Amino acid sequence: MWFIFALLSAVFAALTSILAKIGIEGINSNLATAIRTAVVLVMAWGIVFLTGTQNQIADIGRKSWIFLVLSGLATGLSWICYYKALQIGEASKVVPVDKFSVVITMVLAFIVLHEVPTTKTILGGLFITIGTFILIL
Repeated sequence: MWFIFALLSAVFAALTSILAKIGIEGINSNLATAIRTAVVLVMAWGIVFLTGTQNQIADIGRKSWIFLVLSGLATGLSWICYYKALQIGEASKVVPVDKFSVVITMVLAFIVLHEVPTTKTILGGLFITIGTFILIL
């Protein structure tokens, strides 16, 4: 089931890039990011209330709060940089560089989360790296 959600995530991320590239034309990239973020915020809280999980907020521990806030800050910085890059660059070049985050995530997972690298993950990371740099040359 995780694969279906991951695949849907990839499809929606692709749509995000194309729709954003069209929508960002002629407006400030930070304003575009703020508009996108407001839509995501309303949608996310709507789903929380729709599923009735808002009562679980009190159960969130300090560590989770800290790391979720840090993750939110990283997301915000990523989106601001992404929209600026998308505004001034070609989507077909910006998106592969942005998706290089897959390789960076793998390396951080090995270092920070102590996940064990396998031959498949190393080869996959190398292929993504090679593909990324071929696309931007």
